[in-house]
Amino acid sequence: MTEIIKKKLSDSPVARWSVLAIVSVTMMCGYFITDVMAPLQSMLESEFGWDGADYGFFTSAYGWFNVILFMLIIGGIILDKMGMRFTGTLACGLMLVGCALKYYAISPFFQFGNVVFIGIKMQILLASIGFAIFGVGVEIAGITVTKVIARWFKGKEIALAMGLQVATARIGTALALSITVPLAKYFNEISTPILLGLLLLCIGLIAFLVFRVMDRKLDASLKDIKEEAEESFRMSDILFVIRNKGFWLIALLCVLFYSAVFPFLKYATSLMINKYNVDESLAGTIPSLLPFGTILLTPLFGGLYDKKGKGASIMIFGSLLLIVVHFLFALPILDVWWFAAFIMIVLGIAFSLVPSAMWPSVPKIIPQNKLGTAYATIFWTQNIGLAGVPMLIGWVLKTYCQTGNPDKPYDYTIPMIIFTCFGILAVVVAFLLKIEDKKKGYGLELPNIKKE
Repeated sequence: MTEIIKKKLSDSPVARWSVLAIVSVTMMCGYFITDVMAPLQSMLESEFGWDGADYGFFTSAYGWFNVILFMLIIGGIILDKMGMRFTGTLACGLMLVGCALKYYAISPFFQFGNVVFIGIKMQILLASIGFAIFGVGVEIAGITVTKVIARWFKGKEIALAMGLQVATARIGTALALSITVPLAKYFNEISTPILLGLLLLCIGLIAFLVFRVMDRKLDASLKDIKEEAEESFRMSDILFVIRNKGFWLIALLCVLFYSAVFPFLKYATSLMINKYNVDESLAGTIPSLLPFGTILLTPLFGGLYDKKGKGASIMIFGSLLLIVVHFLFALPILDVWWFAAFIMIVLGIAFSLVPSAMWPSVPKIIPQNKLGTAYATIFWTQNIGLAGVPMLIGWVLKTYCQTGNPDKPYDYTIPMIIFTCFGILAVVVAFLLKIEDKKKGYGLELPNIKKE
């Protein structure tokens, strides 16, 4: 008697890797807009009269609504209650609205550049509000895509898949850092790169609509094989998440690590100009080495975690590299471009190690039906750093780091020491996470791929 074995759609390598490619395109388009203004700091100062504090205020807006209004937490609950298809589409819409507002504020169509409201220039305020709305959308999209991968790659190459998604998203970051200034100068319009990002977000929305179709087919295949559905989310599940010590250690590691990377990238182009004497038109090229490096290394380290384990150890080593990088940036030595490029490559290795192990570790601690809330809470905690640290660095630059030299207006020694301190704290938390894993047996040091 021949037994017919039915499989769910995610068992098909072609199907699950196609889904990964589709949702990764959506995140890549979002990440382009996230960093598209970073190389433009000098142009904003010269063309619109922004200063370091204004730029820090704008950059911090990314996390305003996510942190203060708890929009990420709400988004995570919506994700667990309403599902990935609804939440992802909503997130794409928010990204489009926010990007459109930011483009309008920077574009020639904006006619209120000298108007001041509550002590802030209207241009800066409107661009910041647009960035804040976009921040809600891209962060909710991030937790949605992470849960998509956790669902489609459960028991399979989950760390490799998350690594590839991060790597693809970093292409957006790399393009933003490398082509923004040349594009703005070629068209003689500072808002041109933002308009390009708006068009890319439309492509990202279309890609996610394709995913919706495939995810419905996965639901149908689950019904065909009569696989038991996961337990539905309940509001009481929030307590399960926030009472978990291992979860909070990952959340704390996330905010410390990313606070030393993403806010740094916002100022990295300016650092290259002020400390390493790089021409403004090329200054974004060196920071772009970081995301380009992660494109190859994050999937590599993710695949290593899938097959060999050692997730907690990977996070410790990556955090140690973070300390080395920022300390070298702070030292008054070798102020030449090639040394800056070398340090940036090392930072790229650190930036590949920690995320490749951190995000796939969350499903080992938190059940699938609570993952939306868990990832949202981690992203919310991360956004506290993404909102506060740029504002802190902007204030430090304006208050303590002005040189009086119009060609090199800032000394970045103190900001780099601040970033180094974040790295030290990240190492401490990573060690505590490894200790907690030994106590609770989460399996962070074990491989992700289950042998059948």
